[in-house]
Amino acid sequence: MPDFPRHDDVNTTNPPDLPLSADRRERLLRLARLAVSSAVADGVPEPPPRDDPELLRRRAAFVTLRSRGSGELRGCKGEATARRALVDSVISGAVGAATDDPRFRPASVDEVPGLRIEISALTEPRPILPDRIELGRHGLILARGGRPLGLLLPQVPAQHGMDVAGFLEALGRKARVPRARWADDPSLVLLGFEAEVWAEPDPTPGG
Repeated sequence: MPDFPRHDDVNTTNPPDLPLSADRRERLLRLARLAVSSAVADGVPEPPPRDDPELLRRRAAFVTLRSRGSGELRGCKGEATARRALVDSVISGAVGAATDDPRFRPASVDEVPGLRIEISALTEPRPILPDRIELGRHGLILARGGRPLGLLLPQVPAQHGMDVAGFLEALGRKARVPRARWADDPSLVLLGFEAEVWAEPDPTPGG
């Protein structure tokens, strides 16, 4: 997965987790689709645009690919912390979801039209106690020494019918640190975050 360089024009003048306008959300979806198409065709995504200060705010993002109609997961990649501009994070996540998710083979050119793109723009993660977790609002990260071991997005519990206990158990599996062992490792930190989530429309059957 290409790691776009950090740019000097990243906008850090205002909080990075302000809600995005509908136009900017739509633009990021278009850029993500272009990045996926370019990456699977020749492995060279277009350079991210630098013309919108709002998209240059430092913010982490994940991009999820699902099959249109069935909603079956086809790939998901992103960053847990805000290391670079939102537009860079989205494009890198889109390319990674299509070509570098180890759970799936890389997407083919023929598959791209049948993929639905979903973007999750994250707020900055902060420590959270299990009894403060709100399902549907909080995503979770299990970290050690500042390094994320596993991350689950806020939409995961609803997609899999999880309660809070199940959400924590799933995070432990993702991080490869079983929930029962967390209390024995003081270096582990549970972090919570929120996310703006939006996606391309999914055609309804017969539509």
